[in-house]
Amino acid sequence: MPTSRAEDLFIAASLYYSQGQTMEAVARRLGTSRSTVSRLLKAAREQGIVSITLNDPSRDLEGVAALVRGRFGVNVTVVPLPRETDEMERLKMVASEAAGVLGRWMGPSMVLAVAWGNTTAAISQELRPKAIRGAAVVQLNGAANTRTSGVSYTAALLSGFARAFNASIMDFPVPTFFDSPATKEMMWRERSITRVLEAQAKADIALMSVGSLDGTLPSHVYAAGYLDSRDMKMLKHERVVGDVCTVFIRGDGSYEDIAINRRASGPTPAQLRAIPRRLMVVAGDAKVDGLLGALRAGVATDLVVDDRTAGLLAQRM
Repeated sequence: MPTSRAEDLFIAASLYYSQGQTMEAVARRLGTSRSTVSRLLKAAREQGIVSITLNDPSRDLEGVAALVRGRFGVNVTVVPLPRETDEMERLKMVASEAAGVLGRWMGPSMVLAVAWGNTTAAISQELRPKAIRGAAVVQLNGAANTRTSGVSYTAALLSGFARAFNASIMDFPVPTFFDSPATKEMMWRERSITRVLEAQAKADIALMSVGSLDGTLPSHVYAAGYLDSRDMKMLKHERVVGDVCTVFIRGDGSYEDIAINRRASGPTPAQLRAIPRRLMVVAGDAKVDGLLGALRAGVATDLVVDDRTAGLLAQRM
Protein backbone atom coordinates (compact mmCIF):
# COMPACT_ATOMS: atom_id res chain seq x y z
CA MET A 1 0.00 0.00 0.00
CA PRO A 2 1.56 3.33 -1.03
CA THR A 3 2.39 5.83 1.68
CA SER A 4 1.13 9.41 1.81
CA ARG A 5 3.43 12.42 1.46
CA ALA A 6 3.04 13.17 5.17
CA GLU A 7 4.14 9.64 6.00
CA ASP A 8 7.12 9.94 3.65
CA LEU A 9 8.16 13.18 5.34
CA PHE A 10 7.99 11.60 8.78
CA ILE A 11 9.77 8.39 7.76
CA ALA A 12 12.55 10.27 5.91
CA ALA A 13 13.08 12.65 8.85
CA SER A 14 13.05 9.82 11.39
CA LEU A 15 15.55 7.69 9.49
CA TYR A 16 17.87 10.58 8.70
CA TYR A 17 17.83 12.62 11.91
CA SER A 18 16.88 10.15 14.64
CA GLN A 19 18.56 7.01 13.32
CA GLY A 20 21.46 8.76 11.57
CA GLN A 21 21.04 6.88 8.30
CA THR A 22 22.63 8.23 5.13
CA MET A 23 20.69 9.85 2.29
CA GLU A 24 21.32 6.77 0.18
CA ALA A 25 19.93 4.44 2.87
CA VAL A 26 16.80 6.54 3.28
CA ALA A 27 16.32 6.63 -0.49
CA ARG A 28 16.53 2.81 -0.66
CA ARG A 29 14.02 2.49 2.18
CA LEU A 30 11.53 4.77 0.42
CA GLY A 31 12.28 3.44 -3.05
CA THR A 32 13.20 6.87 -4.38
CA SER A 33 16.21 9.00 -5.28
CA ARG A 34 18.70 10.82 -3.06
CA SER A 35 17.54 14.20 -4.43
CA THR A 36 13.93 13.38 -3.53
CA VAL A 37 15.02 12.52 0.02
CA SER A 38 16.78 15.88 0.24
CA ARG A 39 13.54 17.61 -0.77
CA LEU A 40 11.54 15.58 1.75
CA LEU A 41 13.92 16.55 4.56
CA LYS A 42 13.71 20.20 3.59
CA ALA A 43 9.90 20.03 3.57
CA ALA A 44 9.93 18.29 6.95
CA ARG A 45 11.99 21.12 8.43
CA GLU A 46 9.80 23.80 6.86
CA GLN A 47 6.57 22.16 8.09
CA GLY A 48 7.86 21.75 11.63
CA ILE A 49 7.90 17.95 11.53
CA VAL A 50 11.57 17.96 12.53
CA SER A 51 12.38 19.10 16.06
CA ILE A 52 15.90 18.19 17.12
CA THR A 53 17.18 18.10 20.69
CA LEU A 54 20.85 17.34 21.17
CA ASN A 55 22.19 16.28 24.55
CA ASP A 56 25.71 15.46 23.44
CA PRO A 57 27.91 17.97 25.34
CA SER A 58 30.38 18.00 22.47
CA ARG A 59 27.58 19.39 20.28
CA ASP A 60 26.14 21.98 22.65
CA LEU A 61 24.69 24.19 19.95
CA GLU A 62 23.24 26.82 22.25
CA GLY A 63 26.47 27.00 24.24
CA VAL A 64 28.60 27.37 21.11
CA ALA A 65 26.28 30.02 19.69
CA ALA A 66 26.38 31.94 22.99
CA LEU A 67 30.18 31.74 23.09
CA VAL A 68 30.57 33.15 19.57
CA ARG A 69 27.90 35.77 20.19
CA GLY A 70 29.54 36.88 23.42
CA ARG A 71 33.00 37.11 21.89
CA PHE A 72 32.13 38.84 18.61
CA GLY A 73 28.71 40.40 19.15
CA VAL A 74 27.08 38.55 16.23
CA ASN A 75 23.73 36.78 16.06
CA VAL A 76 24.48 33.09 15.50
CA THR A 77 22.37 30.31 14.01
CA VAL A 78 23.99 26.87 14.33
CA VAL A 79 22.53 24.29 11.95
CA PRO A 80 22.53 20.72 13.40
CA LEU A 81 23.52 18.01 10.92
CA PRO A 82 24.04 14.25 11.18
CA ARG A 83 27.70 13.45 11.78
CA GLU A 84 28.19 11.59 8.51
CA THR A 85 26.83 14.41 6.32
CA ASP A 86 29.09 14.92 3.29
CA GLU A 87 30.43 18.33 2.25
CA MET A 88 27.87 18.93 -0.49
CA GLU A 89 24.90 18.10 1.71
CA ARG A 90 26.42 20.09 4.55
CA LEU A 91 26.60 23.16 2.33
CA LYS A 92 23.10 22.61 0.99
CA MET A 93 21.47 22.45 4.42
CA VAL A 94 23.32 25.49 5.74
CA ALA A 95 22.40 27.35 2.54
CA SER A 96 18.76 26.39 3.07
CA GLU A 97 18.80 27.85 6.59
CA ALA A 98 20.48 31.04 5.34
CA ALA A 99 17.92 31.37 2.53
CA GLY A 100 15.18 31.33 5.15
CA VAL A 101 16.89 34.05 7.18
CA LEU A 102 17.38 36.20 4.08
CA GLY A 103 13.76 35.74 3.05
CA ARG A 104 12.56 36.98 6.43
CA TRP A 105 14.79 40.05 6.24
CA MET A 106 14.08 41.25 2.70
CA GLY A 107 11.41 43.91 2.33
CA PRO A 108 10.18 46.56 -0.13
CA SER A 109 12.79 48.82 -1.73
CA MET A 110 15.67 47.09 0.04
CA VAL A 111 19.07 46.63 -1.56
CA LEU A 112 20.82 43.27 -1.16
CA ALA A 113 24.57 43.24 -1.85
CA VAL A 114 25.88 39.76 -2.79
CA ALA A 115 29.45 38.50 -2.90
CA TRP A 116 29.73 35.71 -5.45
CA GLY A 117 31.02 32.25 -4.52
CA ASN A 118 30.04 28.62 -4.00
CA THR A 119 28.09 29.36 -0.83
CA THR A 120 26.04 32.25 -2.16
CA ALA A 121 25.36 30.23 -5.32
CA ALA A 122 23.98 27.45 -3.12
CA ILE A 123 21.82 29.95 -1.22
CA SER A 124 20.38 31.32 -4.47
CA GLN A 125 19.09 27.82 -5.27
CA GLU A 126 17.37 27.45 -1.89
CA LEU A 127 15.41 30.73 -1.87
CA ARG A 128 11.64 30.71 -1.70
CA PRO A 129 9.86 33.38 -3.79
CA LYS A 130 8.76 36.48 -1.89
CA ALA A 131 6.89 39.09 -3.90
CA ILE A 132 8.22 42.48 -2.80
CA ARG A 133 8.32 45.82 -4.58
CA GLY A 134 11.28 47.91 -5.54
CA ALA A 135 14.06 45.58 -4.33
CA ALA A 136 17.49 45.51 -5.94
CA VAL A 137 20.41 43.07 -5.95
CA VAL A 138 23.91 44.48 -6.40
CA GLN A 139 27.11 42.52 -7.05
CA LEU A 140 29.77 43.17 -4.39
CA ASN A 141 32.97 42.10 -6.17
CA GLY A 142 34.13 41.82 -9.76
CA ALA A 143 34.36 38.42 -11.43
CA ALA A 144 36.54 38.86 -14.53
CA ASN A 145 39.98 37.30 -14.88
CA THR A 146 42.41 36.57 -17.73
CA ARG A 147 40.39 33.50 -18.79
CA THR A 148 36.80 34.70 -18.54
CA SER A 149 34.63 37.78 -18.14
CA GLY A 150 32.81 36.05 -15.28
CA VAL A 151 29.52 37.40 -16.64
CA SER A 152 27.76 34.06 -17.13
CA TYR A 153 28.70 32.87 -13.64
CA THR A 154 27.62 36.00 -11.78
CA ALA A 155 24.55 36.53 -13.97
CA ALA A 156 23.22 33.07 -13.08
CA LEU A 157 23.95 33.62 -9.40
CA LEU A 158 22.40 37.10 -9.17
CA SER A 159 19.38 36.02 -11.20
CA GLY A 160 18.45 33.52 -8.51
CA PHE A 161 18.16 36.30 -5.93
CA ALA A 162 16.42 38.62 -8.37
CA ARG A 163 13.75 36.03 -9.23
CA ALA A 164 13.11 35.21 -5.59
CA PHE A 165 12.62 38.84 -4.54
CA ASN A 166 11.28 40.32 -7.79
CA ALA A 167 14.35 42.54 -7.76
CA SER A 168 16.38 44.44 -10.32
CA ILE A 169 20.04 43.53 -10.84
CA MET A 170 23.07 45.79 -10.75
CA ASP A 171 26.15 43.91 -11.87
CA PHE A 172 29.76 44.97 -11.36
CA PRO A 173 31.67 44.60 -14.67
CA VAL A 174 35.24 44.83 -13.39
CA PRO A 175 38.08 42.35 -12.82
CA THR A 176 38.25 40.48 -9.56
CA PHE A 177 41.84 41.71 -9.23
CA PHE A 178 43.27 44.58 -11.23
CA ASP A 179 46.77 44.39 -12.67
CA SER A 180 47.82 47.39 -10.59
CA PRO A 181 46.40 49.64 -7.86
CA ALA A 182 46.66 52.59 -10.27
CA THR A 183 44.36 50.89 -12.77
CA LYS A 184 41.81 50.28 -10.04
CA GLU A 185 41.99 53.90 -8.88
CA MET A 186 41.29 55.14 -12.41
CA MET A 187 38.42 52.70 -12.89
CA TRP A 188 36.90 53.75 -9.56
CA ARG A 189 36.54 57.28 -11.01
CA GLU A 190 34.41 56.10 -13.93
CA ARG A 191 30.79 57.17 -13.48
CA SER A 192 29.36 53.75 -14.41
CA ILE A 193 31.51 52.12 -11.72
CA THR A 194 30.89 54.88 -9.17
CA ARG A 195 27.18 54.19 -9.53
CA VAL A 196 27.69 50.55 -8.48
CA LEU A 197 30.02 51.49 -5.61
CA GLU A 198 27.42 53.92 -4.29
CA ALA A 199 24.73 51.23 -4.44
CA GLN A 200 26.98 48.83 -2.54
CA ALA A 201 27.62 51.43 0.16
CA LYS A 202 23.88 52.09 0.56
CA ALA A 203 22.90 48.40 0.74
CA ASP A 204 20.59 47.28 3.53
CA ILE A 205 21.95 43.71 3.62
CA ALA A 206 25.26 42.15 2.59
CA LEU A 207 25.46 38.42 1.94
CA MET A 208 28.85 36.70 1.94
CA SER A 209 30.90 33.70 2.95
CA VAL A 210 34.57 33.05 3.63
CA GLY A 211 36.86 31.73 0.92
CA SER A 212 39.41 29.09 1.95
CA LEU A 213 42.68 28.19 0.28
CA ASP A 214 42.17 24.47 0.92
CA GLY A 215 39.28 22.09 1.35
CA THR A 216 37.16 19.41 -0.29
CA LEU A 217 35.15 22.11 -2.05
CA PRO A 218 37.77 24.73 -3.04
CA SER A 219 36.49 28.28 -2.96
CA HIS A 220 35.79 29.63 -6.45
CA VAL A 221 38.41 32.38 -6.30
CA TYR A 222 41.16 29.81 -5.63
CA ALA A 223 39.97 27.22 -8.13
CA ALA A 224 38.91 29.16 -11.22
CA GLY A 225 42.04 30.94 -12.47
CA TYR A 226 41.84 34.15 -10.46
CA LEU A 227 45.22 33.65 -8.79
CA ASP A 228 48.51 32.46 -10.25
CA SER A 229 51.31 30.59 -8.49
CA ARG A 230 53.04 33.83 -7.48
CA ASP A 231 49.86 35.10 -5.89
CA MET A 232 49.39 31.88 -3.94
CA LYS A 233 52.99 31.99 -2.74
CA MET A 234 52.49 35.56 -1.58
CA LEU A 235 49.29 34.66 0.27
CA LYS A 236 51.07 31.93 2.19
CA HIS A 237 53.96 34.27 2.97
CA GLU A 238 51.48 36.83 4.34
CA ARG A 239 49.84 34.12 6.50
CA VAL A 240 46.49 34.64 4.77
CA VAL A 241 43.78 32.29 6.05
CA GLY A 242 41.00 33.19 3.60
CA ASP A 243 39.11 36.01 1.98
CA VAL A 244 35.84 37.90 2.31
CA CYS A 245 34.55 39.40 -0.95
CA THR A 246 38.02 38.60 -2.44
CA VAL A 247 39.76 40.78 0.16
CA PHE A 248 42.32 38.61 1.95
CA ILE A 249 42.58 38.41 5.73
CA ARG A 250 44.91 36.92 8.29
CA GLY A 251 43.88 34.91 11.32
CA ASP A 252 44.03 37.98 13.55
CA GLY A 253 41.61 39.87 11.28
CA SER A 254 44.23 42.18 9.74
CA TYR A 255 44.19 42.89 6.01
CA GLU A 256 45.26 46.50 5.37
CA ASP A 257 48.93 45.80 4.58
CA ILE A 258 48.38 42.76 2.33
CA ALA A 259 49.58 44.06 -1.04
CA ILE A 260 47.14 42.22 -3.30
CA ASN A 261 44.19 43.81 -1.48
CA ARG A 262 45.09 47.14 -3.10
CA ARG A 263 44.18 45.49 -6.40
CA ALA A 264 41.04 43.70 -5.16
CA SER A 265 37.62 44.81 -6.41
CA GLY A 266 35.68 43.78 -3.33
CA PRO A 267 34.86 46.00 -0.33
CA THR A 268 37.20 45.93 2.64
CA PRO A 269 35.96 44.84 6.08
CA ALA A 270 35.85 48.53 7.05
CA GLN A 271 33.59 49.28 4.08
CA LEU A 272 31.38 46.28 4.81
CA ARG A 273 30.85 47.48 8.37
CA ALA A 274 28.90 50.47 7.00
CA ILE A 275 26.14 48.06 5.83
CA PRO A 276 23.55 47.60 8.62
CA ARG A 277 23.00 43.84 8.27
CA ARG A 278 25.79 41.54 7.15
CA LEU A 279 24.99 37.86 6.88
CA MET A 280 27.95 35.48 6.78
CA VAL A 281 27.22 31.87 5.84
CA VAL A 282 29.85 29.18 6.39
CA ALA A 283 30.04 25.40 6.12
CA GLY A 284 33.23 23.32 6.08
CA ASP A 285 36.20 22.46 8.29
CA ALA A 286 38.65 24.22 5.94
CA LYS A 287 36.87 27.54 6.50
CA VAL A 288 37.29 27.69 10.27
CA ASP A 289 40.50 29.76 10.31
CA GLY A 290 39.09 32.12 7.68
CA LEU A 291 35.85 32.46 9.62
CA LEU A 292 37.73 33.32 12.80
CA GLY A 293 39.75 35.95 10.96
CA ALA A 294 36.59 37.40 9.40
CA LEU A 295 34.85 37.63 12.77
CA ARG A 296 37.90 39.34 14.25
CA ALA A 297 37.74 41.81 11.36
CA GLY A 298 34.13 42.57 12.30
CA VAL A 299 32.61 41.83 8.91
CA ALA A 300 29.43 40.09 10.13
CA THR A 301 26.41 41.03 12.19
CA ASP A 302 24.85 37.59 11.70
CA LEU A 303 26.29 34.13 11.15
CA VAL A 304 24.72 30.91 9.87
CA VAL A 305 27.08 27.97 10.36
CA ASP A 306 26.87 24.19 10.65
CA ASP A 307 27.43 22.58 14.05
CA ARG A 308 30.76 20.96 13.21
CA THR A 309 32.29 24.18 11.87
CA ALA A 310 30.89 26.06 14.89
CA GLY A 311 32.43 23.54 17.29
CA LEU A 312 35.85 23.82 15.64
CA LEU A 313 35.53 27.61 15.71
CA ALA A 314 34.81 27.55 19.46
CA GLN A 315 37.91 25.40 20.05
CA ARG A 316 40.16 27.92 18.29
CA MET A 317 38.76 31.10 19.82
